[in-house]
Amino acid sequence: MTDIAWIELALTAARPQALGALLRYFRDLDTAEEAFQEACLRAIRTWPDKGPPRDPTAWLIFVGRNSGIDAVRKRAKNDPLPEEEAFSDLSDAEDDIADRLDNSNYRDDILRLMFICCHPDLPNTQQIALALRIVSGLSVAQIAKAFLVGESAMEQRITRAKARVAKAGVPFETPGAAERSERLGLVSAMIYLVFNEGYSAGITNPDSAAFCDEAIRLARLLLRIFPAEPEIMGLLALMLLQHSRVRARIDGNGQIVLLEDQDRALWDRRLINEALALLDKAIRHRKPGPYQVQAAISALHARAAKPEDTDWREIVMLYGLLERLQPSPVVTLNKAVAVAKLNGPEAGLELIEPLAEKLDGYFYFHGVKGGLMMQAGRHGRARVAFDRAIALANSPAECAHIRMQIDKLGSVAASTE
Repeated sequence: MTDIAWIELALTAARPQALGALLRYFRDLDTAEEAFQEACLRAIRTWPDKGPPRDPTAWLIFVGRNSGIDAVRKRAKNDPLPEEEAFSDLSDAEDDIADRLDNSNYRDDILRLMFICCHPDLPNTQQIALALRIVSGLSVAQIAKAFLVGESAMEQRITRAKARVAKAGVPFETPGAAERSERLGLVSAMIYLVFNEGYSAGITNPDSAAFCDEAIRLARLLLRIFPAEPEIMGLLALMLLQHSRVRARIDGNGQIVLLEDQDRALWDRRLINEALALLDKAIRHRKPGPYQVQAAISALHARAAKPEDTDWREIVMLYGLLERLQPSPVVTLNKAVAVAKLNGPEAGLELIEPLAEKLDGYFYFHGVKGGLMMQAGRHGRARVAFDRAIALANSPAECAHIRMQIDKLGSVAASTE
């Protein structure tokens, strides 16, 4: 007898590889999905009694491919099946599939599957939903609950995303080196989108918080098939470092706790140590990228036993490098916070003033500006910035945090009268 929990884990682990291969065979996402689901149902029916196959992924590809061909035949009814050349591979031997699992075909299958989910024609919300449904295998109900929308609305969102992908005509040929590098960048960005959705929305919605774990799982998968890519190491290290602080980010009343006020004993040292080892390995490649730099900044926070031990000078230098690698007003905003820690609030305010127009609709800009204004003693302007931040808050927790700053501002102003 095979434990059903083990079967579920095996099916989840095999999903990206098996579904990616089936997508290459049938060149149609819906057909590949249906074939994989049928293979999973057969696995659940047969594996408990007969035991698992030698290679579960190869078995799922083999069974799913045959199931998909049967489905095509049934839909076609009296029409002849497409020529064999219409499918990428119709060999009959399961062993042959198993023998090729470590080849570049399967690496490119997974990359293609992830690439489809982060197609540039899709808005971010559709990219995340499609990745969670297709690559991770989460149910529509699970995704809808995390996004706080109805199941029918989420089903429509995913259906629209699939339609856009089909219309875009994503190429199925093996990508060359340059295209593979471009795809890796897009896929990494999609994975980080999934993580950030869980990181931000998870403050008030535990169902969204699970996205962080899923993004880390996808990054681990990507690193297994591209083990020499330093930016993937950097991405995984960055997410591990950020996720290590999850227990310290919210207090018992559901209020946001800023990094410098967090109880560092609550940080997960196991995740931090794994991230630091990954980052050290990535840096040895001497190919710096944005994820590595961001991970290096997070690592400096993680290495500081107390807030006052933080190496702000090094953090400012790293943000300067990040500005060159990935220019962005948000990067400059974060650099301004570090500069303020090093040289005082006026120095930080000088950096963020030119960002006012570009970041006027950004909650964190006004929150940072209000905090620096308060430190600089400009209480009236701090109140204006905090009021604007409240109007832009994305969650009750963010709103409550700013209200705490306003209360603190009132106390400071009263004490100076």
